[in-house]
Amino acid sequence: MSALAALGLFAALPVGFASELSPIGLGLVVAFLILSLGVHEAAHAWVALKRGDPTARDLGRITLNPIPHIDPVMTILIPLFLGLGSGGEYIFGGAKPVPVNAAKLKNPLGDMVLVALAGPFSNVLLAVLFGALYKLALVHGFYSGAAESIYERQFQLLPLVLEYSMSMNLLLAVFNLIPVPPLDGSRVMTWLLPANLREGYTRFGMLGMFLVVGLSFYPPFSRTLLRAVHGMSDLIISWVPA
Repeated sequence: MSALAALGLFAALPVGFASELSPIGLGLVVAFLILSLGVHEAAHAWVALKRGDPTARDLGRITLNPIPHIDPVMTILIPLFLGLGSGGEYIFGGAKPVPVNAAKLKNPLGDMVLVALAGPFSNVLLAVLFGALYKLALVHGFYSGAAESIYERQFQLLPLVLEYSMSMNLLLAVFNLIPVPPLDGSRVMTWLLPANLREGYTRFGMLGMFLVVGLSFYPPFSRTLLRAVHGMSDLIISWVPA
């Protein structure tokens, strides 16, 4: 299972991603993104272990160290080429897939759903954490002088980094739940489908990656996805106590 990140969607956010962040801020956001991808994959591996499959654990994948989760092509080459080719507006990439041996799971079909959902769920938890820190930064400041209004504070380095990190994790969660192979949502769809349709749906996975990339650059889809992320962000901010 892989945590695929449609990072290019951030170019469609109302507030310009590159224009608002300093080089330091951009570096922090990228660092948090890499950490979030690692948490996503480690969550897959941990739940697989709890359901009986030690394959990923034996390969050292239950770790927050991002290095074991980096795939040379999906994490480095593809994002680099797409980023350079689009002038930094579109970036698409992912982490190294976590190997899961379904035969070792206690309930192969149902447990694969749990393993798949663990990744997006971990990103939702991270989003709540970043959202809580973002609201804390807005309310309490932590700036020299700290005389800014809450409106002014939201454009400071710390709140911006935390806000983007929250949004990125929500984007990872929502995007990976799309029921198109090889995304995590396809595992849930496999569980829901009648047995006679599962094989054909699984074979569709060979073309799924092309569909996923195409959807990432389809404006109506991007806008819908971003609206969902904005709605979830607002919900987290309103729910987290000051």
